[in-house]
Amino acid sequence: MMADAVATGKRAIRLSWLALILSVGGLAAALLAALGTATGIWGFRIGLLLLVAAFLAAVIGGVVAIVAFVMARRRGVRTGRKNLIALIVAIAFGGYMFGQISAATKVPPIHDITTNLADVPQFTVLPVRADNFDDVPDGGDARLKAMTPQARWAAIHAKAYGDIAPLHLPLDTAAAMKRAIALVQERGWAIAKVDQAAGTIEATATSFFFRFKDDIVIRIRPDTSAVGGATVDMRSISRVGQSDIGVNAKRIRAFLADLKKG
Repeated sequence: MMADAVATGKRAIRLSWLALILSVGGLAAALLAALGTATGIWGFRIGLLLLVAAFLAAVIGGVVAIVAFVMARRRGVRTGRKNLIALIVAIAFGGYMFGQISAATKVPPIHDITTNLADVPQFTVLPVRADNFDDVPDGGDARLKAMTPQARWAAIHAKAYGDIAPLHLPLDTAAAMKRAIALVQERGWAIAKVDQAAGTIEATATSFFFRFKDDIVIRIRPDTSAVGGATVDMRSISRVGQSDIGVNAKRIRAFLADLKKG
């Protein structure tokens, strides 16, 4: 019995080390995946695959930490803080990844979002990706399948993002442009072009870890209705990936809300 207890205790210690290596190693691998993608060492698909592998390693590490903790408690073996650290890392990293996955399941797998489907703002200096409408899914819907890819995108967009619409401002176009440019600069977006005559601003937003780039165009026109003022439209496109997990819509909503507040 004593020999079994000692053996179990040693296994608990080994499992604690394994849990720590898996959890912390998974987190380190995730950071490496982001760094490699950001610096162009590998493409975004490889980076995302590495991220998924890192996530699985961290989750397994958390499970192993629980098993090791139970074994150690039963045999009265001290494993230090290895299990606790492994579990904290697994929960934090796993929680973040679960949030990203959950967000992706709640939005359609498209990456081009605009306030105006009838008159989509166009880029003049920032190129729209060549495959922009190549992989628009039909979800098994015969009606969507019969559409052209761009029409399918518009139908999916209208259903998912019906709340995203042009913004009216009680300002002339020059004042609206000035306010919009200030907000773009405040957000740290890289401005590619400001065309005062056309009332457009083109800029690029870059994500923190993976350095993914999304291109943005803001269009400001006079409101020709009796109300007057200015009408603001916006478009945000991810350069890579099929789904933007809702990032572009979130960006547009936040920007227009701040623009409205002034």
